[in-house]
Amino acid sequence: MHIPDGYLGPVTCGVTYAVMLPVWGLASKIVKKTLNAKQVPLLAIAAAFSFVIMMFNVPIPGGTTGHAVGAVLAGILLGPWAGCIAISVALAVQALLFGDGGITALGANCFNMAFVEVFAGYYIYRIISGSSAITSGRRVVAAGIAGYAGLNIAALTAAIMFGIQPLLHKTAQGQSLYCPYGLNVAIPVMLGEHMLVFGFVEAVVTVLVVKYLQKQDPDLLKIKKEVAA
Repeated sequence: MHIPDGYLGPVTCGVTYAVMLPVWGLASKIVKKTLNAKQVPLLAIAAAFSFVIMMFNVPIPGGTTGHAVGAVLAGILLGPWAGCIAISVALAVQALLFGDGGITALGANCFNMAFVEVFAGYYIYRIISGSSAITSGRRVVAAGIAGYAGLNIAALTAAIMFGIQPLLHKTAQGQSLYCPYGLNVAIPVMLGEHMLVFGFVEAVVTVLVVKYLQKQDPDLLKIKKEVAA
């Protein structure tokens, strides 16, 4: 799902950076007020975990890759704002030090994975889990559905970014200056791969960690309430 340099035009890159800058600013303020001492190492662990799991990239036709992210898990454990910071840090390190995802596309990648996936997955989890007990099986099911849905929603927004490039930037002869694939190709390819493979990987990872924490340290699953408040 990492978008490299050269696949998005300046309009898309600029808009996504413009959206993410205030998101990062607001997230920083909220995290400073709500993050307690117990959560600080957890935020670092979430960023490191996401960094590692995203390194297992599988190329997808169209110029990007497919992989699990761990973003929904970060949102569940830390709350959506701290989760956004954790995934953004992981994406920035990958882009700046490892060339995984473009620097010009960093705003777009953070929008898709650190914002859309984290918040979508977090609220899906909250809605499905409801007021059930921390150790209930309902929360495990909610985590799996949230992981699967969150990743695929992020894949859809990435596909839309790819697909609108031929509409935004063309040569005089009608050729696309950036991503050459329109929405009719980008959306089926991105969603097909993520719905059939990577969404299930994200769901399994999220479920396994939540189930483990229910047995070993269920208090960690209560952090989301403190952050949300």
